[in-house]
Amino acid sequence: MKRCFLAATAAVFVLMMIFVARAGGAKHYAVAVLPAPVLNTLDFPGIFGGRDGSTLRTDRQGQIRELEFIALPGTVFVVHETVRNGASVVHRVTTDDYSYPSATGYFVDDRFVRLTDEEPPPRSRTLPSRDEIIARLLAARGSRYVWGGNVRAGVPAMVDFFHPPGRLPAETNRRWRLQGLDCSGLLYEATNGVTPRNTSELTGFGRGVPIAGLSAAAIRRRLEPLDLIVWKGHVIIVLDRERTIESRLGPVPGVRDGVAVRPLGEVLAEVMKGRAPSDRFRDADGQGEKTFVVRRWYE
Repeated sequence: MKRCFLAATAAVFVLMMIFVARAGGAKHYAVAVLPAPVLNTLDFPGIFGGRDGSTLRTDRQGQIRELEFIALPGTVFVVHETVRNGASVVHRVTTDDYSYPSATGYFVDDRFVRLTDEEPPPRSRTLPSRDEIIARLLAARGSRYVWGGNVRAGVPAMVDFFHPPGRLPAETNRRWRLQGLDCSGLLYEATNGVTPRNTSELTGFGRGVPIAGLSAAAIRRRLEPLDLIVWKGHVIIVLDRERTIESRLGPVPGVRDGVAVRPLGEVLAEVMKGRAPSDRFRDADGQGEKTFVVRRWYE
């Protein structure tokens, strides 16, 4: 009898979890009305709060690896399913702004979007001038590294929507708000979301600058402002022939991580210790020579 009761309870729980399954041929849409964190799991409450309501789920480096990116206001999503998880309502979505494959799917909390059955216009994309992009990049100096982060100021609504009991420590509060930038997120914010959000796509973005077989000094002479020194996993942005800017994760949370300006010569020497310059990026996947490319996208 007890076993039957437990089975019935589990079935009811599953039915409660699935709030609305989007079926049929008609598409349903959502539009971001705020900077909207997109996760690769529907468990927003488990990450932002946990059992005690005040625990932030991070890895050993202090990063929320479930965060994919932060959708900018106006981002259009196709809604495939709407799920209720306790008091949380989450949509399983796809978007042209982040068209990368996922084994788990992408999820956005209902409070960050408005729903519509009519296809909305795509998010407006206006590329700033070269000087404005560089100014925005430099304004981000000192920002902390946040995996999936592309809004330097963070998302204050995260504390409002997933309100922790009591006062959070300053560092936890910053991480809860997703305040900071990852490497491609630094460029994404500076360009109003015009550039690709992942380094896997940045390796083919724009046109290649021929660098195969060249020395660091020769490569340096070929570089122009906003060229990208990039491989799958990291991107470094050229400011001029003397300086670069990047956001990188340090070995210890909060120590030597985040957005920093560094000498171009020093950066090239460091990169070329472990990677060879190439005219076309090849992902070694643990075998063969590791490479990097230079991509010129702002002409």
